[in-house]
Amino acid sequence: MSKLFYRIGKTAYNKPWAFIASWVIILGIIIAAIVSNGVSMTSETRIDGTEAQEVLDQLAEDFPVASGGQGSFIFEVPEGQQVDDQANAASLANVINNIYELDFVVNPLDIVGDSEDMAQLQELQSQLAQMQESEISYRPLVVNQMPIPGVKVSEEGNIALFQFQMTEQAENLSEDQLNQLTDLADNVEEDTSINALSTGSLQGTDIPIGGTHEIIGLIVAGIVLVVTLGSLIAAGLPLLVALVGVGVGVGGTFAMSSLFEMNSLTPVLALMVGLAVGIDYALFIVNRQRKIIFEENLSAKEAAPRAVGTAGSAVFFAGLTVIIALCGLLVIGISFLSSMALVASLTVFIDVLVALTLLPAILGLVGERIVSAKARKKHNKKDKNKPTFASKWINGIIKLRWPVVVLIIFILGTLTIPVSDMNLGMPSGASANKDTAQRQSYDIISESFGEGYNSTLILVANDKDGNAIDTQEYLQLLSNINELDSTVEVSPGGFNDDGTIGIVSITPTAGPTDEETHDLVEYLRTNDSVVENTNLDIGVSGLTAINIDISDNLSEVFPIYIGIIVLLSLVILLVVFRSVIVPIKATVGFLLSIMATFGVTTAVFQWNWFGIGAIFGIDTGGPLLSFIPIMVTGILYGLAMDYQVFLVSSMREAYIHGHKGDNAVINGYTIASRVVVAAALIMVSVFSGFIFTDDIMIKQIGFALAFGILIDAFLIRMIFVPAVMSIFGDKVWWLPKWLDKILPNLDIEGEKLTQELAKEKSEEK
Repeated sequence: MSKLFYRIGKTAYNKPWAFIASWVIILGIIIAAIVSNGVSMTSETRIDGTEAQEVLDQLAEDFPVASGGQGSFIFEVPEGQQVDDQANAASLANVINNIYELDFVVNPLDIVGDSEDMAQLQELQSQLAQMQESEISYRPLVVNQMPIPGVKVSEEGNIALFQFQMTEQAENLSEDQLNQLTDLADNVEEDTSINALSTGSLQGTDIPIGGTHEIIGLIVAGIVLVVTLGSLIAAGLPLLVALVGVGVGVGGTFAMSSLFEMNSLTPVLALMVGLAVGIDYALFIVNRQRKIIFEENLSAKEAAPRAVGTAGSAVFFAGLTVIIALCGLLVIGISFLSSMALVASLTVFIDVLVALTLLPAILGLVGERIVSAKARKKHNKKDKNKPTFASKWINGIIKLRWPVVVLIIFILGTLTIPVSDMNLGMPSGASANKDTAQRQSYDIISESFGEGYNSTLILVANDKDGNAIDTQEYLQLLSNINELDSTVEVSPGGFNDDGTIGIVSITPTAGPTDEETHDLVEYLRTNDSVVENTNLDIGVSGLTAINIDISDNLSEVFPIYIGIIVLLSLVILLVVFRSVIVPIKATVGFLLSIMATFGVTTAVFQWNWFGIGAIFGIDTGGPLLSFIPIMVTGILYGLAMDYQVFLVSSMREAYIHGHKGDNAVINGYTIASRVVVAAALIMVSVFSGFIFTDDIMIKQIGFALAFGILIDAFLIRMIFVPAVMSIFGDKVWWLPKWLDKILPNLDIEGEKLTQELAKEKSEEK
């Protein structure tokens, strides 16, 4: 493998413009495709196979107008005024009627059938209102003695809540449609003292890419590169190569977005991972070239292909580990996670290709300037026998290896404690910052009507025999649900054209992420008493139910995913290091770090531990994003194995060259630790840039990745791993003879390449 990469590096170095032109052409094609086809992203989170999604699919087929999402507006007047006095009520009714005339908003009067159906539904609503009178703290908005459908006025009279059904899911509405809604609602403010406020479902979920915080992360990465490499030219190369990699990867995502449906988080994840690994992979190769120049006194032309052949092999297998960890998400079968995994994997693959082809080509243009004469002179004057910080550090770790291992396990075990209280869910108004419209509208609804009005469920009923639903059975169903303690309000929502599907709107007593609401959804789906004395089948959907199903589904598949990536990665590490103990040790260390990562992420975002969240722009606690455990585990496992490969391959290289026991650990650690630390700091700075974005989902992912890298690189790889390797001594490289014969020798350390080059050099002499 190292010989192949050596040849690629040598060709690219000698013919730089051919390789550079190739990547420029690829970027040009991608830019042209984006300009031609545009960019199309969705924020819809769909998980096929869940009950909520199946109910929506049924509605889309048999009752299309009821298959969309729900929207709502809050109309508020100053204290002491009434939102439903004569002047305000007339203006409000006019605005609401205009909203109902939009082609993507459903007018309730259009789905109740003929006048006889209307009368029956009104009678049902009247009977339910009498049963619910003690629990409901609102009144209808009445204009000209007629109630306006969809509107509730608070008991104090200063708040009106308007809830309506749309033909599309809220996240699929175009910007023009969202503007139409908000403009019409704002019209109420012209001649009245009413203030209109849209709720979270209509705020939009646009996730910006490439903001100032990400740029700050890149600046920090640049500073780390300059300090590590001691040269502006050398430091600039990893940044340039990484930008090309993410340009092709993320740009390709945008270019393909018109062909395949993509979640808006997909390019953000690709940008996060692509920048981090792109910089790191290029750093490892540039650092290896400079090391060869210094220590073997070779020219840049000779050193560059050798660096690609040796460090490039480690880059290839490190990238392969990340790709396998991400592609493990495909086995789960969740479409939006699969698209994220594929795009992020493709970006990592491109980063590897760019590091192995474009980087040596640029090095060919830079030539001997990669190491200045001043730097060579300084290196030659340096006392090689003088202990460095790294050598002192690793000797201290080895000397105290047993206490070090126990201390690391204790620290990470303590940080794991909050995991027992980890609550998974999807973002809601309750978890938004207090100065956002989402949170303000959520609080107004909760205070004026009850928290359950933020958690509306949609129940879909149909006759088991496929007949039109009997009105008395429909009433019985409403009555059965109304008797549940965990419901505040049950409202009839109408029937489809042939009367075979009926809609029921249910307002729980608790909020969208509360356990009580989760239990209500499960009860409605599984308890026969809900359909007692009827011949009806029911299904539950709505945004709250969808989010509950997403969380439950992801929790169920998480252990399966862990098993998949651990098994596949163990096989790769077994082949790379030709050792049984090294892969097991690497995996155990990762499990310690990932559990501690989830513990601290829970403490910061859910508990708001010691007010730490305020540093990151968070002023309220809330559940962790449902797919954080799976997504973060996959990414962190791949990146942690990157450091494992770069650090331990250096130790194995020392072992192969005759250093035994602790000497191999010390030698490899001294050589690799500086660049691994720099790479970790770069990743932490890149991921940290995303913590300060406005979107809570990106904040949580960025924090978990940044903190996870911090723990894994500095506690596990830099301390725990060498301590454990010292404990095992040379036995750490043990491999059964029968397995040694079966496994291919990939020569990741470049030993065969070194021998071949030495032989060629001696023959030339």
